[in-house]
Amino acid sequence: MRVLQAMAGAQFGGAETYFVELVTALNRAGLDQKVVIRGIPARAQRLRRAGIEPAQIRFGGIIDCLSGPRLRRIIASYKPDIVQSWMHRATRFVSRPPEAADFVHVGWFGGYYQIDDYRACDHLVGVTADIRDHQVRQGWPQERAHYIPTFAPTETVAPVPREGFGTPQDAPLFLALGRLHESKALDVLIRATAQVPGAHVWIAGEGPLRRTLARLIAGLGLEARVKLLGWREDRQALLAAADYCVLPSRFEPFGTVMIEAWAQNVPLIAAAADGPRGLIEDGRNGLLVAIDDTEGLARAMKRLAREPRLCARLVAEARIGFDAAYTQAAVVNRVLDFYRALVGS
Repeated sequence: MRVLQAMAGAQFGGAETYFVELVTALNRAGLDQKVVIRGIPARAQRLRRAGIEPAQIRFGGIIDCLSGPRLRRIIASYKPDIVQSWMHRATRFVSRPPEAADFVHVGWFGGYYQIDDYRACDHLVGVTADIRDHQVRQGWPQERAHYIPTFAPTETVAPVPREGFGTPQDAPLFLALGRLHESKALDVLIRATAQVPGAHVWIAGEGPLRRTLARLIAGLGLEARVKLLGWREDRQALLAAADYCVLPSRFEPFGTVMIEAWAQNVPLIAAAADGPRGLIEDGRNGLLVAIDDTEGLARAMKRLAREPRLCARLVAEARIGFDAAYTQAAVVNRVLDFYRALVGS
């Protein structure tokens, strides 16, 4: 079974991070893969460290007339059984050369994308059941719409030293992971932190709102307690250093951060966007707050900081659900079974 994985994503992003993690895990499982990525040196280096030498092409905008033929030649040479294209940009560059026309084309959905961009695919995969149902609601055949979740690593790693960011060892430390984008509502988290005396917040991510968020932090006098860490590849080590994890997103189709927190036994607060609302039972495996509710988020942060028994219960319940569905072994087996079924059919 030969699978070509095509990712044309940006330099930073949750889907891009998970892509590397999954193809690396599939490589360890012995799957024959050809990995094609946009020319991003850091991503290529991560793949090489995992024993994967990626092909790199431009995957440019609508005037890019070279990447399509280049990908076509790679497909013709490799002759895959399956081509999995991750999100829209990679999908639109996939075509079927005559010498490799019988492959199965799988489109990957990390959000509520429009299926008009995926009409050339044979099957679609969504990372939540609701995203799969969204595909069907748009008219995609139900028998060719599939749900396969993401996974998160469970290995124990050394925590990032708090003193490197001026964070006291005994301070309640909240961690947010994600792009610095309007949809992530990190402004709400910053404003909520102003209402939680003594709380420290690390925000790990990069994006267009960095300067805006920095100005907000300064305007609220929170420079000592709220730190913008930039894009980080050591998410497990950051979670190991944190006491709590926060996902305040206004829009979140899934939120890999949730299962990353569960994997590292970190209590979780999330705003009730589609993804978190589908996974979190409020007060059982996490705390849910209303979207854009600064005061509600502040109350939830204070509650976790003063109720260690609640934190322990949330972690225990979350881990039960994680172990049942979101471990690397469980998801890799599910992906391989899915691929085998496609090849067999």
